[in-house]
Amino acid sequence: MNGTRIAAVGHYQPAKVLTNEDLAGMVDTSDEWIRSRVGIRTRHIAGPDEPVDELAAHAAAKALASAGLTPGDIDLVLVATSTAVDRSPNMAARVAARLGIPSPAAMDVNVVCAGFTHALATADHTVRAGAATRALVIGADKMTDVTDWTDRTTCVLVGDGAGAAVVEACPAGEEPGIGPVLWGSVPEMGHAVRIEGTPSRFAQEGQSVYRWATTQLPPIARKACERAGLAPEDLAGVVLHQANLRIIEPLALKIGAVNAVVARDVVDSGNTSAASIPLAFSKLVERGEISTGDPVLLFGFGGNLSYAGQVVRCP
Repeated sequence: MNGTRIAAVGHYQPAKVLTNEDLAGMVDTSDEWIRSRVGIRTRHIAGPDEPVDELAAHAAAKALASAGLTPGDIDLVLVATSTAVDRSPNMAARVAARLGIPSPAAMDVNVVCAGFTHALATADHTVRAGAATRALVIGADKMTDVTDWTDRTTCVLVGDGAGAAVVEACPAGEEPGIGPVLWGSVPEMGHAVRIEGTPSRFAQEGQSVYRWATTQLPPIARKACERAGLAPEDLAGVVLHQANLRIIEPLALKIGAVNAVVARDVVDSGNTSAASIPLAFSKLVERGEISTGDPVLLFGFGGNLSYAGQVVRCP
């Protein structure tokens, strides 16, 4: 088999928008304080009647429609999420039920902020091996469900949303559209980003994450480009995990992607964890900021201090 490609993408965000001014009325903060530290202006917030699988299904339905496919064309559903409330049925099964996908393999992937790129690699490997024909790969999180709204260091960061991609085998003679993954973790530093406790709450050691992301990750991201046979300056786009603008901008600079469009969706969407990469990628495609066939680096990092990145061709 020649490899796989992303046939189409889609995204979804709840209608409600929470501004920095809104947050200033809830905790001791201000628009200036938030923008200067994390670069975020707004974030989308799901209501109590909008569960994670609903966000995921909306994004997945858009990706299917864009690909010109029906639910019956899918035989693998992977949902990257760390905010599932229930253990079973999993998010993938719930999304499949919402969309009417008949008898798919359905699995959740919990690698927090690096979840989507891990799930994308898993879909690539599975289709290459012949164990699936077409996969729906979704990143979806409702971070507001695990947020302490009295903690100004974390509540200003988060938003809710979902992004999805359809993965299929490349036609004969076509170059692979999903490059080799480079992934790993620093498990001994897993405490730096946490969603734990009862009730579950998001917490992080911001300075530790910042130092790790801006110093340790650039050579790893460059190596992901090397595995795809590209130099960083060949990239047309860079979509990093949308954690914090103060991490995204220096990391993109250190990677050396001088000719690339750099996704900065964090400004409008906040940190949506596993949703952030497919959400930002889908928006770049929708706005025409990257074109069909363009090489784009997708690079997730964060929880568990895990990372995963690959170069993909724009659908």
